[in-house]
Amino acid sequence: MKAQTQGSPPTVKTDLIGGHFRSFRKNPTAFLQNLSRLGDVTTFRMGKIPAYLINHPDLIRDLLVANHSKFFKGRALQRAKGLLGEGLLTSEREFHLRQRRMIQPAFHRARIAEYAKAMIEFSDKLSGEWRDGEARDIDREMMRLTLNIVGKTLFGANVETDAAQVGAAMTTIVSMFNFMLFPFSELLEKLPLPPIKRLKRARKTLDEVIYKIIEERRKSGEDTGDLLSMLLLAQDEETGGAMTDKQIRDECLTLFLAGHETTANALTWTFYLISQNAEAEAKFHAELDEVLSDKSLTPEDYPRLKYTEQILAESMRLFPPAWTLGRLAVEEHEFADFKIAPKSLVLASQYVMHRDARFWENADEFSPERWETLSIKEAGNQFIYFPFSKGVRNCIGEQFAWMEGVLLLANLGRRWKLRLMPEQKIALQAMITLRPKFGMRMRIEKR
Repeated sequence: MKAQTQGSPPTVKTDLIGGHFRSFRKNPTAFLQNLSRLGDVTTFRMGKIPAYLINHPDLIRDLLVANHSKFFKGRALQRAKGLLGEGLLTSEREFHLRQRRMIQPAFHRARIAEYAKAMIEFSDKLSGEWRDGEARDIDREMMRLTLNIVGKTLFGANVETDAAQVGAAMTTIVSMFNFMLFPFSELLEKLPLPPIKRLKRARKTLDEVIYKIIEERRKSGEDTGDLLSMLLLAQDEETGGAMTDKQIRDECLTLFLAGHETTANALTWTFYLISQNAEAEAKFHAELDEVLSDKSLTPEDYPRLKYTEQILAESMRLFPPAWTLGRLAVEEHEFADFKIAPKSLVLASQYVMHRDARFWENADEFSPERWETLSIKEAGNQFIYFPFSKGVRNCIGEQFAWMEGVLLLANLGRRWKLRLMPEQKIALQAMITLRPKFGMRMRIEKR
């Protein structure tokens, strides 16, 4: 680790008001990268809230594994309970563990292999809709595709007819996570401001869709073996009672959000990176031609798509969908001899760590070949790579996401190559996920 001095961790100049809040909000990834250059532990203020960035694998392991019990989820997700309720993303401690145990079977390896059929089916359909030479908003296409997949695989529901409405509502909710960081946002939420009105409409839209899915399944009484059936049949370990519709809604909404937003962003950035790297694109297409030839893609092809997985891994290194994670200290803790007081916010940024030149050769370059000598698991164990977080709060759908990402890239890439439109600007929009700020309009070309 970098040498530190005693006293307060290093910091940068504050804004005129609000500590560093305005600088952080203006360009979060650049702000955190600038901080990281000052040391492995740095400090800043979000309004009156003291905050710290930790940027060394040992410290990140300490936060997420060794001393995870000293921390709760960060402010944005604490505040998000008003939107998401007590789902896996926001719940804590014993309740979180009980919910996770009930949901875990839906993500067992054999079940994920079944989900692969829907992934292939929906990507086949999208591929069939594309036309040579047309321009499409790939970020929206990927959102629609992954939303349909998560609706079908986890909830046995056809959300295609509601996809545009649900997608717009999800975008509103994601954009509001930044609002959650505002000082006094609790008070602002009570005012009839336009963003608050949009948020309430979005929540109403999603509630109507999800409660309708729950109601239809309860009426049918059918056990389809998907996540929704498991939730409806689950019994609380302590009380023996069934989950309420509200509890089921919270988990469904959380997984709707987490299950499509992150993968859609990962795919969007991956298609962008492939379009900018001719050598990687050629190797990608060569693998698809060798593995698939003229036959249809099947779930059994997944383990053979090694280079496709390397491309996805490298894309999530450079543009991790979950670009930072926050924890709120509930008791005092020390990072590298710096004392962190209770109620302090602690950040560990995937975006910053994944580009740290101390641990990555040619850190800012897109190089899928680096994953030929470094396994994804090994990088995770070293805590230099954690796109799905780590420890007890790691993403429950990680294996689902890896399979989905690889299969969708392969099924679309076997027929099409994408080219960035000349007028398309590229910039980051770091909300709860890392979206392309100006979208991703690309021209579709037949291979």
